[in-house]
Amino acid sequence: MNLDEEDLRLINALQIGPRLPWTVVGEALDRHPTSLAARWDRLQASGAAWITAHPVGRPDQMSLSFHDVQCDPARREDAVRAIAGIPDVFTIEECYRNRDMMLTVITPTPTWLIESVYPQLDQVPGLTRYETSFCTKLHYGAYSWRLDTLTANQRIALQHAAGGRTPYRGALPPKYRPIIQELSRNGRATAAEIAEAIGLHPATARRQLQKILDAGVLSFRCEVANGLIGFPIICQWFARLPASRHEDAAAQLGSLGSLRLCASTTGATNFMFMMWLRTAADIMAVEQAVAERIPDLDLVESVVIANVRKRVGWMLNRDGTTTGEVTVPGDAW
Repeated sequence: MNLDEEDLRLINALQIGPRLPWTVVGEALDRHPTSLAARWDRLQASGAAWITAHPVGRPDQMSLSFHDVQCDPARREDAVRAIAGIPDVFTIEECYRNRDMMLTVITPTPTWLIESVYPQLDQVPGLTRYETSFCTKLHYGAYSWRLDTLTANQRIALQHAAGGRTPYRGALPPKYRPIIQELSRNGRATAAEIAEAIGLHPATARRQLQKILDAGVLSFRCEVANGLIGFPIICQWFARLPASRHEDAAAQLGSLGSLRLCASTTGATNFMFMMWLRTAADIMAVEQAVAERIPDLDLVESVVIANVRKRVGWMLNRDGTTTGEVTVPGDAW
């Protein structure tokens, strides 16, 4: 499937405001809302783009951890399928360096990781070893990555329309997992759709949905298949840097424009970042720019991700399109 400029502009708009009404998006893009909704339905059906929601993973709210996995090469596929079925493993990336896979895990607490996720990993066929690093600060997430296809006025209009509400500080609904599960399947799900799906009264669903949205516990993302938009190379770097320099280094990396992830971590290295790139030559260009802008950053290792099998719950094809299969957040939530 080829994405045209209209597709890219729509995706960019929904990256800025994943849940904005079609009327608002249509006004910003000067397109009819019905036409935009139909275009979005086509993009979703093809697996080229989708909107999902997942626990945000900020270390002050919950536990975000990264896991290097080694497995028996003859049983890699068995291991991938088993790991993909673990709800708290939100992302699976295959690579061919000092690890076979890298996992991103989000749990409400470290205790849940230890008592629930580790026992499940221990049962994965062919898995021989895994190591854990905890995120101590999330500087950038993929939810902030943007296509650059809109005019400045369009971006400003959409950012203004998507502007924050007053945060909700009260207690969340006692059982909000079903709503999170529906939003993971469709980040644009309305209160009426959620009410029908999980058997709530529409007014109750509307009230509970708004509390969850305002609490900031979920990250909403308009995702796009990287293979369809000219970013076939995914590279992740592991580095060491004095803790006092992490904030500034993250800001410098953010200015490069391709940043998908940047986090402070525990472990042998304490700083990591990931970028989507157009060619392998861009890896060297990034490293040269980093050396100039952050001279005290010690790049320990670079890892090219060969294949993303699961991204925030969604199973992917090799070109980054979705298979349509999604593992929703589980009992932890």
